[in-house]
Amino acid sequence: ILEAREIVLIATGEHKAGIIRRAVEGEVDSDVAATFLQMHPNAAVYLDTAAAADLTRVATPWLVGEVEWNAHREVEAVTWLAKRVEKSVLRLATRDYRDHHLSPLLARHGTAEPLNGLVFNTLIAKIRGRAKLPKGKRIVVFSPHPDDDVISMGGTLAKLHHNGNQITVAYQTSGNIAVFDHEVRRYLELLTRIADGFPQVAGGAREFELQIDEALGSKRPGDVDEPDVLTLKRLIRETEATSALETFGMSAEQARFLNLPFYQTGAVKKKPIADADVAIVAEVIGAAEPDLVFAAGDLSDPHGTHRLCLEAVRRALDVYGGPAPEVWLYRGAWQEWPVTEASVLVPMSQADLRLKILAIYRHQSQKDEAPFPGPDPREFWERVEDRNRATAAELERLGLPAYYAMEAFVVERDGQRLENPVVPTSSLADRNG
Repeated sequence: ILEAREIVLIATGEHKAGIIRRAVEGEVDSDVAATFLQMHPNAAVYLDTAAAADLTRVATPWLVGEVEWNAHREVEAVTWLAKRVEKSVLRLATRDYRDHHLSPLLARHGTAEPLNGLVFNTLIAKIRGRAKLPKGKRIVVFSPHPDDDVISMGGTLAKLHHNGNQITVAYQTSGNIAVFDHEVRRYLELLTRIADGFPQVAGGAREFELQIDEALGSKRPGDVDEPDVLTLKRLIRETEATSALETFGMSAEQARFLNLPFYQTGAVKKKPIADADVAIVAEVIGAAEPDLVFAAGDLSDPHGTHRLCLEAVRRALDVYGGPAPEVWLYRGAWQEWPVTEASVLVPMSQADLRLKILAIYRHQSQKDEAPFPGPDPREFWERVEDRNRATAAELERLGLPAYYAMEAFVVERDGQRLENPVVPTSSLADRNG
């Protein structure tokens, strides 16, 4: 490869950010083959914003040159400094700033104390326990797959339900390609046993089982499932989704299964979002007339479904004729919003997190071993527990109130980020979750 006249490396997605930083900025190392491209005289790296996020010039630009400071960049710099020197935000001293290339930022505020207080107030304003979450609103939650709602925002979903909001959960795709064949056989055996035990429902259960078993048995690796098999896998995912909602006291009637056409290839590769997909999503929005819309805003989905589903939601909102709703973007099973980037942080107690994990357990076809786990080998519930607890722990290290776990969201309206009003330092966030 190094003998080529020109080399181009292309990377996309936030799950590539860490390895890209090692490849571009790290020492040449045989464990990361891409680092050898540093030795090539004509190598170029093309990245999207997500893949470039961990590069020094992006994540901590004050270390490499002058910075055009704004409120968001100040919060990033101060929280970075607090973690670097292992102090809470309010305990940062003037010397800490000077010793870590942040004198220009300090000069904007004179001394450390007012800057520390401003950043502390900005962070604490993000925290919204149940008492500060919406009440009596119309809400649509878009879930790309049938488990993304509980994985990414299960704690918040439960709180919104208990706050008396009118909630519709719209599952955008069937997720049927993520069901193993043995799951289908297990349900078919149950169907046959029910038919054997209850003659009144017997019908053609045994014949149907044999038909599906033959379809599964004749399938070769890489083959697309027969339509009846895909339908059974879709029904398995739908049943799991409604069971998960019932964990929070919600009802199956609150679920809408959209089965968007772009996903219906039976294979990992999907079609582009088309007008038919947008029309289905727009119908849900038009019927609900929501005050709030929740959607997956992450870019780490290993097979791109989340990105396509977000595109469908954004295009549907563009043609929606009603008042623009708030759009709360959550992240999926692979990443969480950094506390500096999040608009809202929703605290969870230990009991809240336990209930959320119980809802994830209801997705039995995805438990123990998911067909598309991405680069993380842990089960989804393990990732959720670690990620939500890590968010709360980071805030505690920064000197904010201690919570057991947290979910994070970025809030927009009409494509523009909404910022929280800053509260005085003396104010306390809702500690009841």
